[in-house]
Amino acid sequence: MDNPASVAWPRLPTSRLRNAQAALLTLALHALVLALLLANWPVEKPPAPSVSTINMQLVSLPPPVPVVEVPPPEPVEVTTPEVATPEVQTPVEPQVDPRIARHKLEQASLAHKRVEQKRLEQERQRLESKRQEQARQEQQQREQAQQRQAAEQLAAQQRQQAADAAAEQARQAEAAAAASRQYLPIAKQAPAYPRRALDKGIEGECTVSYTVNAQGRVEQPEVVGACHPLFIRPSLAAAQSFRYQPRVIDGRAVAVPNVKNTFTYRIE
Repeated sequence: MDNPASVAWPRLPTSRLRNAQAALLTLALHALVLALLLANWPVEKPPAPSVSTINMQLVSLPPPVPVVEVPPPEPVEVTTPEVATPEVQTPVEPQVDPRIARHKLEQASLAHKRVEQKRLEQERQRLESKRQEQARQEQQQREQAQQRQAAEQLAAQQRQQAADAAAEQARQAEAAAAASRQYLPIAKQAPAYPRRALDKGIEGECTVSYTVNAQGRVEQPEVVGACHPLFIRPSLAAAQSFRYQPRVIDGRAVAVPNVKNTFTYRIE
């Protein structure tokens, strides 16, 4: 009879050992997760059974898997390839072609000149617009001043025409009045009270009739009506001294006959 301790187990390959280890590890993890789930699973109170019957079930478990001792793997030397360290190179400034640089400077100068010319042109246009607007306003002001001056001249002419028309009307009226006007007294002197009538206290009236000739003088005076003899001579003498503006008809002076004047004698 052979001794079991002296049985030599066949050595499994390394890949199979690794697969067995992975399978065992997976089973262990699944068992651990299942245990955690069962431990944390909420226990609900089952309803009371109507029949007190105990059901029993026989569960057959598979035989345990024999544990195989796996020898440790032999260390494998890993050779790290040497990596060449790149050399740090100093950046070399690119060489600029002088013709390209000069061309760029010329382009920049031309662009600056164009911008400056555009700005100057805009400024010139703004100044020109301002000058035109100012000239337009000045022209408008001159036109308004001319219109006001013309209106003032027209009003002055109208006033002058109205004044001339009024003067002409006055002249025509004066001429018409001069051409046809009544005689008007210019100078009249009161007669002297007779001394004898004054001493006797005699009072009375005396009417004298006469003609005013074309020169405004009195002609042919005579007493008309009742007159005290003491008042006849002084009444005729006073009438003879009267002066008149002659009567004019159609621009010609004419005599006015039968002009009467009454002298009143009263002692105060």
